[in-house]
Amino acid sequence: MNQHAAGEAHAEQDGRAGCDDRERLARAALTRIFEPGDERAGRWLRETGPVELVRRLGTADGSAERLPGMTSVRLGGYRLRAAAAEAERDLAVAAAAGGRFLCPGDREWPTQLDDLGDARPLGLWVRGRSDLRLWALRSVAVVGARACTPYGAHMAGELGSGLAERGWVVVSGAAFGVDGAAHRGALAAGGATMAVLACGVDVAYPRGHAGLIGRIAEQGLLVTELAPGDHPTRSRFILRNRVIAALTRGTVVVEAEYRSGSLVTARGAQRLGRFTMGVPGPATSGLSAGVHELLRGEAVLVTDASEVAELVGGIGDLAPVRRGPVLPRDLLDAVTARVLEALPYRGAVDGREVARAAGVTADEALGRLYELHSLGFVEREGDGWRLTPRPVRGEDARRGGT
Repeated sequence: MNQHAAGEAHAEQDGRAGCDDRERLARAALTRIFEPGDERAGRWLRETGPVELVRRLGTADGSAERLPGMTSVRLGGYRLRAAAAEAERDLAVAAAAGGRFLCPGDREWPTQLDDLGDARPLGLWVRGRSDLRLWALRSVAVVGARACTPYGAHMAGELGSGLAERGWVVVSGAAFGVDGAAHRGALAAGGATMAVLACGVDVAYPRGHAGLIGRIAEQGLLVTELAPGDHPTRSRFILRNRVIAALTRGTVVVEAEYRSGSLVTARGAQRLGRFTMGVPGPATSGLSAGVHELLRGEAVLVTDASEVAELVGGIGDLAPVRRGPVLPRDLLDAVTARVLEALPYRGAVDGREVARAAGVTADEALGRLYELHSLGFVEREGDGWRLTPRPVRGEDARRGGT
């Protein structure tokens, strides 16, 4: 193998076939300069390319001022950040933490993120051994309230484990509440889970989830737009939600108030043409009010992992048929059931009366009555037949009992 071919093979193994070193360094630097989801920056990047954009921001030749929408105030802020950006150092820090930096066009880049247009991530910092593109192809987001109820935590955990058992990657934000329960459910089932962070891949936030985030890094994937060492802000939490929505096949919301970041994720998913689902809760709970508002619109009501998989999956991902408990009388054939229904709730009747009420011959009625007797439904009383007495409860109580 010649040197050029060897280099291409190495690049393919590292997930770098679509991005050369100069572009990779430039995009890594830009994650230090621009905030996630900056559509103006995305337009400049699309029009100039990452290397040229970094050059313009770092020089005083007047080229940066000519960018559409650029102002002196903005440019001053960008240049302060550009001066402090050290892309090679950031790449080394990420590598030391077991991470890597992906660019659009890389083999591992999830192309569904391109649906975000100019708000597409400049690049992604990823920590974990698995292939992000392949995992994202069969992924579902489970999001919801941080201060969730025990019901919300239970439902998120059940969804996480159930989806993982069905081969789906569970995506969430590693926050307290619903996020953490969904991740733990997937991990408990030995499944795959991915956390999209609002901080660097080497930062454990929230600190109370340091252990969980470490487990996800070992067994799953951590994904972020922010450079190593960056810490979360309120706006970064909101902006990372668009990545969760675009990355996955669908979003399930488990408990959310009217002003919830989880609803931002769900509505972002709707705009992108992804499936949006909600788990209902008590009508009196403020934590379910936002979910119920979604369900009044385009969201689909789901109650377990099989219903989620049926919606977002392909042929064969069908939820089981829902039905109530099977009662002993449900197993009777039609004629025998009709004979049983011909008996009154109180008292005994002659076999001929049973035959007339059931619309069968006397001999047929007698044969069926003996069958019902052997099954414990009826008993003899002199020359007549009556229903076997049983405790008065439920519907029987409303009918007067037997």
